[in-house]
Amino acid sequence: MPLACTLNSPAPSSPDTILHDVFGYSAFRGAQAEIVDHVIAGGDALVLMPTGGGKSLCFQVPAIARHRRDQGVAVVVSPLIALMHDQVGALEEAGVHAAFLNSSLTLDEVQRIEREMMGGRLVLLYVAPERLTTPRMLAQLDSLEERGLLSLFAIDEAHCVSQWGHDFREDYLALNVLHERYPGVPRIALTATADDLTRADIITRLALEDARVFISSFDRPNIRYGVVEKDDARKQLLRFIQDEHEGDAGIVYCQSRKKVDETAAWLSGEGLTALAYHAGLGADVRRRHQDRFLREESIVMVATIAFGMGIDKPDVRFVAHLDLPKNIEAYYQETGRAGRDGQPADAWMAYGLADVVNQRRMIDESPANEEFKRNQRGKLDALLTLAEAHDCRRVRLLAYFGEASERCAAYQNACDNCLQPPATWDATEAARKALSCIYRFHQQGGQRYGAGHLIDVLRGKTTEKVEQRNHQSLSTFGIGADVSEAQWRVVLRQLIALGYLQTEGEYNTLELTSTARDVLKGDVQMLLREQSEAPKRGGGGRAGKTAARGARSKDKAPPIPLDTEGTARFEALKAWRAEVAREHNLPAYIVFHDAALAEMAQAMPDSLDALGQISGVGAKKLEAYGREILRVLGN
Repeated sequence: MPLACTLNSPAPSSPDTILHDVFGYSAFRGAQAEIVDHVIAGGDALVLMPTGGGKSLCFQVPAIARHRRDQGVAVVVSPLIALMHDQVGALEEAGVHAAFLNSSLTLDEVQRIEREMMGGRLVLLYVAPERLTTPRMLAQLDSLEERGLLSLFAIDEAHCVSQWGHDFREDYLALNVLHERYPGVPRIALTATADDLTRADIITRLALEDARVFISSFDRPNIRYGVVEKDDARKQLLRFIQDEHEGDAGIVYCQSRKKVDETAAWLSGEGLTALAYHAGLGADVRRRHQDRFLREESIVMVATIAFGMGIDKPDVRFVAHLDLPKNIEAYYQETGRAGRDGQPADAWMAYGLADVVNQRRMIDESPANEEFKRNQRGKLDALLTLAEAHDCRRVRLLAYFGEASERCAAYQNACDNCLQPPATWDATEAARKALSCIYRFHQQGGQRYGAGHLIDVLRGKTTEKVEQRNHQSLSTFGIGADVSEAQWRVVLRQLIALGYLQTEGEYNTLELTSTARDVLKGDVQMLLREQSEAPKRGGGGRAGKTAARGARSKDKAPPIPLDTEGTARFEALKAWRAEVAREHNLPAYIVFHDAALAEMAQAMPDSLDALGQISGVGAKKLEAYGREILRVLGN
């Protein structure tokens, strides 16, 4: 494996110059410039920035600047091999000397990279947390630090260090050694998702009490959020993909490996190119499926949450959840894998009563202490409130992270509730009837029953089980006949979500909690949404679907409007890029993003200088590909 490419001549080490000459961008976004300046000057930082917001530049630019000032190598802690490979590949394409150390390398490759590192020639080295804290690695870092060749530490996916975070990894706990052992080396910790409790935990565990905290807006205006109640969820998913995302790349998350396999097989049988990914598959299969997802178009990856962290594929057009995530942090992290290119994308989720029951059971049955369980229940409740909401989902989502916002009705990709405000109904009396019926069960014989039997009694349905238990004699028999079965399930789901009901045992029987009396006394009002499918992006009806499908040909539409000739140039550039990517064994987007190709097709640069003004065309790429691009454009 080639270690890296280097620029032919050193450029000035100012952040703006590096940004332009190496990465091809004319200006930093948001707080990037302030973060970069702070780290270059030797300061510690905690950076919270949404997925796709440009976190990597916040440590890559300082690493390059400090290396050009003879301050050595930057060490990047990264949790996944795929993430390391893609980021190193992108840096190599940009002309930055980078490498990674992980289990995919041979002994000869490891030794070669270690020589590059110890010689101070590497700009960035990516390592997993468990490798970083080995005696051998620490001894090497000691030597670099003694010679002034350790420029900074970047801890990516920093939420992994927190027990309150959604993806806790024990190996991250040992990273406090960096502060203890190398107090003079700046550290930057980065994450896309962390609430107040998780942020405080990151600061404590990584000893970042003196670090500056940078919090960017969590809003991702190109993402449309939609939630539907489960009603044959696989068919709902298929309808969503066919109507809204035919031919698009997407990720479908399921809770279990079995469900991943079954869903991928079913989608494949329906004519989609669907692949499975979970920890139960062999390493070669996982690698092959991930490579196809990164390098090909129109792949739907069906996966457990084992897939996705660090995936930089920019044109994922949708993320779908067939099961409820654990909390809002997990949901936001996973949905953030869509639309990293800034183009419209969807976050779609289907959930039902069983999801609520399963998530609560997993929390209750975990070996964790009661404080942890209580915290996780609170996080789950916040997610359920988001799912059940009949007002703006974006406002609720951002409020969870402490950010105030306006409702997203004016967005091009507004949430489903803003696009089509749902009808609501007052379920207060229905909730009282349900709780009263459960109380009557207990009075009659002390027995507990599940949701199905409760709904039968409330609706006055005489089943064999009702007759056997003599429940037709209860005063609550038939008092909810005016409420549909689907509505009753919404009521029960909400009662569980709000903590007025809890489930018990193998059969998920329903039990009143101590707070149920507040509902029974009429002190709590429950206003619930009428359930419906999420609205279509381009309007409903067959005509809308036909128009949407007509706009999605095998050749994807450019990210900016182009005329017929411009679109032809865009497709020619994509074909050229595909050849280069195959030759370099890289995903196509690492060579150039679609946005850069579209800008080339529109601007029609007729010289290398003009081409160098296109966003994303750095000095190394201009040197390597400039004349070929001009040839493809006909110049």
